[in-house]
Amino acid sequence: MKNKLSEDITSIKDIRIFRNKIIRWFHKNGRTYPWRETRDPFKVLIAEMMLRRTKADQVTQVYERLFTEYPDVEAVANAEDKKLEQILYPLGLKWRTPAFALVAREMREKYQCKIPETRKKLTALPGIGEYVAGALLSIAYCKKEWIVDSNIVRLFKRYFGVKTSKEGRRNKHVIEIAKIYASGKNPRKANLAILDFSALVCTPRKLDCEKCPLRKRCHYLLSCS
Repeated sequence: MKNKLSEDITSIKDIRIFRNKIIRWFHKNGRTYPWRETRDPFKVLIAEMMLRRTKADQVTQVYERLFTEYPDVEAVANAEDKKLEQILYPLGLKWRTPAFALVAREMREKYQCKIPETRKKLTALPGIGEYVAGALLSIAYCKKEWIVDSNIVRLFKRYFGVKTSKEGRRNKHVIEIAKIYASGKNPRKANLAILDFSALVCTPRKLDCEKCPLRKRCHYLLSCS
């Protein structure tokens, strides 16, 4: 593997340092949610679908109610749409109700209610994109799979000085860094850590850079000094 990822992109060593610092922060500051306490891939999948455009704290009660009544793929696949809609109503976005039922039915028909273990197979299912696939594979299966959301893009832009367009999640340099970041010994912990850090510390506004554990190597902070 080359020492540099791409022109004007930081070295692999820098990404490893970045990852280690974020994981150390996570050990003391990581958030706890019920879908993080399970390795059931279907529960992780549904949680990640619930979390799209929704804050994590809003999802907890809905997640617990859903899996109390429908504990597995077969149960969700057989559920009445109106009942699912009632459970999911507090989350808004009505498209999620048919999306949950459809993906469960697809997995029942194509995979005998088992959850695929590759990004290619997952993204071929309805309602599952690159982020949800990567989150599921790394969190449930502990596979070295990358994730990128808008918070992670912002963190990479600030820390590494990556330049992106509005569609930063598809930027090849962002994805390169995310792949290297997730290639360590514990991709599950690494990805959970970067999700929490980018949401809680490297926020869009009201930054407190002096308390940030990344401040000594942060491109944004160094360029401002």
